[in-house]
Amino acid sequence: MSAIVIDDITADGRSLECDVRPRGRVERFFTGEPFEVTYDRPIEDVPDGVLAIPVLANVCPVAWANGADVYVDEVDETFAHALEDVQGVLESMYEFMEGGDLYARRTIDADPDSDPDPDGDGGESALLFTGGVDSTCSYVRHRDEEPILASIRGWTITPDPEDDGDWADLQERVSSFAAERDLDTAFLETNALEALDHAMLLAHYRHRVDGAWYSSVGHGLGLLGLCAPMAYVRGVEDVYVAATHWEGIDLEWGSCPAIDDRVRWASTRCHHDGYELTRQERVDVIADYVEAEAPTLELQTCNRRMDGNCGECEKCYRTAVGLRLSGLDPTAHGYPFSHEEYDEIRRAMERGEWELGQDERYMWADIRERARETDPESPAERRFFEWLVETDLEALVSEAESPLSHRLLRAGARNTPASVYNVAYPTWKSIQSGLDRVRSQ
Repeated sequence: MSAIVIDDITADGRSLECDVRPRGRVERFFTGEPFEVTYDRPIEDVPDGVLAIPVLANVCPVAWANGADVYVDEVDETFAHALEDVQGVLESMYEFMEGGDLYARRTIDADPDSDPDPDGDGGESALLFTGGVDSTCSYVRHRDEEPILASIRGWTITPDPEDDGDWADLQERVSSFAAERDLDTAFLETNALEALDHAMLLAHYRHRVDGAWYSSVGHGLGLLGLCAPMAYVRGVEDVYVAATHWEGIDLEWGSCPAIDDRVRWASTRCHHDGYELTRQERVDVIADYVEAEAPTLELQTCNRRMDGNCGECEKCYRTAVGLRLSGLDPTAHGYPFSHEEYDEIRRAMERGEWELGQDERYMWADIRERARETDPESPAERRFFEWLVETDLEALVSEAESPLSHRLLRAGARNTPASVYNVAYPTWKSIQSGLDRVRSQ
């Protein structure tokens, strides 16, 4: 029998820590490290049922994929029912989801009676923010709310000391963006993907999803859940996460309206924002904002660096072309780009130099539709538009697979047995004693 026990949840100043004890076949997906999150304000007065949300949000999808039950002392009742809703969505999305139940000694109503922020300077909304196309578009759409800009270290920027510079660059960029608009910020740091054995999850599930485990399964619930103590402390009622995809894209993805709009706790509700807009339409929203209010706005989308855009990776080129199609000069908004580089984009795509997935196929198809309506400004741009209109994007994606060494590594890890644990562990009967399965009423 597989199960995961969440133990010893503690809040010390700005730091949250707890033990995660897996048993059964789910063991291989955990490293044994405590689960940790660091916030930029004290969280000691946050109820235990809310402090449990970050770890549950990241652990439960792994449990559901392995038919494991999850045990915790206390949980916010609203969030417990949100987990049940999200579990149903993921089980309908992925055949490998096996289910599992949440057991808690206590469920609480953590809805605060008043603003728990003694300074009274918290906002009523927050936005997960990186400075890329999607989150910048969401800021523009909700700027009248003056949302807190929340940024999280622990996914694309890891806790590894080698990533300290990238995290500092992101903090500086987001802080500057916020200061220019008189906004508050929230910076969170977590080892969630180190407490989870993300490499093993990737090895087991990469061939069953379009992307990595966290992007395809866990990140909507996981990232939003990390915000719960921050939202409670600051009295945040609405948390927005910008959409990656849009209506009509038939891809399973860990952040989508069906998941994110169901995430809730205490008095906070989460929202998947901008799903009705394609990526190019989001760039249009940004272009209108640039023309009206922010002529020097720079975006940050690079896959290689955080202190600016390299201008040479697939995402940089894709964003630069999108800016051009929305009537903006890419070089004025963070992307060194000239029309001569259209030929380089074509060569890289035809030679399979970029690892592309269905995600990128839809985004280039979106660009293609706008290119059909756009008059080229140079011979190079005309050649590229004509090629893009005629090329088979599905074939390009199918040929742009990950390197053989990566595929072999994943295959090997899938067949590696989990470590044998010799530490004595209580029987499941004794664990269940005194705990109640959390169900919707």
